[in-house]
Amino acid sequence: MWCPLRVGRGAAPTDIPGVPCTIRRSAIGGLHFYRWLSVGVRAGAAHESLELPSVDGRWLAIVMGPLYLITGAGGGTGGVSRLVIEQLRGSGERVRALVHRDDERADPLRDLGAEVVVGDLTDPQNVVDAMTGVDRMFFSMSVSPEYLQATVVVCDVALESGRLEVLVNMSQMTVSQMTLTSTEESRQHRLHFLAEHVLNWSRVPVVHIRPTTFLDNPMFTLFAVPSLRERNVLALPFGTGRTSPVAASDVARVVSTVLLDPAERIGHVYELTGPESLDIDGLAAQYARALHRPITGTDVPHDTWVEEVLKPVGLPAHLQQHIATMARLHRAGRYDRATNDVEKVTGRPALTVEQYITEHPQLFS
Repeated sequence: MWCPLRVGRGAAPTDIPGVPCTIRRSAIGGLHFYRWLSVGVRAGAAHESLELPSVDGRWLAIVMGPLYLITGAGGGTGGVSRLVIEQLRGSGERVRALVHRDDERADPLRDLGAEVVVGDLTDPQNVVDAMTGVDRMFFSMSVSPEYLQATVVVCDVALESGRLEVLVNMSQMTVSQMTLTSTEESRQHRLHFLAEHVLNWSRVPVVHIRPTTFLDNPMFTLFAVPSLRERNVLALPFGTGRTSPVAASDVARVVSTVLLDPAERIGHVYELTGPESLDIDGLAAQYARALHRPITGTDVPHDTWVEEVLKPVGLPAHLQQHIATMARLHRAGRYDRATNDVEKVTGRPALTVEQYITEHPQLFS
C-alpha cells in the first residue's frame, strides 16, 4: 500500500523515533510516498490519521490530510475541476477525481497523483462509492438536463455519510438575479437555482460559487475566432450590453482556497467576475492589445448569430438553449456586473481579458 505521509514536508519515516521499517520512496506531484514493507499499517479512526507500530508495540499516529473529491474531472484541459485538482495536488493534498468515462482525459489526472474513479453522478451507488471516506468535495457537473437529479443524489449521500466538512457547489451568477417565477433564464439556469435551494434545505455544509460567464466560453474563443482571423473583427450578439467574463483559472483558485480552508466560509456565496465590465468596444480593445493588431467590435443580431454561428456547431439541444439564452441576456444587460470576490478570497485579482488571451494564444490562432 502506498500512503502519503505528512511528517514534515518530504520527511522520511526513519526520521520518526522508534519506528523500525524498510521503505521504498516515490515522489508524485511534489509529495513523497512511502511503501511500508516490513511493518503493519492501521488506519486511524479519524480521516486525518494513519497509525504505525513502534518498537514497544504501541501505535504511533501519523497525521494525514483530508481526502478531497472533485467531480466533473474529465472536462477539458481548461476545465475548472481539472485546474482544482492540479492546485490541490501541487499542495500535496489527497485527491479523488470522479470522471464519467475512463478515457485519455483521465491519464493526466493519474499523472498528477490523483485517485481516479469512474461514475455517473445520477447513479446513487456510483456516488456512494465515490464519496466513501471523503471529507471535502467540489461538486461540478457539465450543462445537463440531469443536473438537479445529480444534486439530490449527492445531498442524500452526504447526509448519510455525515462526515463531509464542506461541499463547494459550482453554480452560476445569474442565479443571483432570479426569482421562483422568473422565466427569462435558460433551463440550466433554473436547474442551478433549484439545486442551490436543495443544498441549502439539506443542511449539508455548503459554499456556493457563482461565476459570471467564463472567458473560456466558446462565445469568446471558438465562435469568435473565424471573424478575428479573417477580418480582425470581434463579432458578438451583445448589442450595447456589457460583460465581465472570468477565467476558469481564477474560479479554480477560489474553489481551491475554499476547499483548503472552509471553516469560516460555510454558508457563503461568492460571485466571481473579471475585474471590469466592458461593452463590445472595450472587449475589442483588450483583444487588440493581446493579439497585437487592430480589432474592431461589431454587434451581430441575436437570431442571426444563433442561426449562422451557434446552430451549425450541432450542440445538444439543452446546451444550445443555454448558450443562446446567455447571449440574449447579455443583450438585455443582465451580465453587466463586477465584483472583487476573486481577489477577496485569493488575495490576487482576476485576470483581465487581455491577460487571458495573452496566456492562451493557441485559442485564438
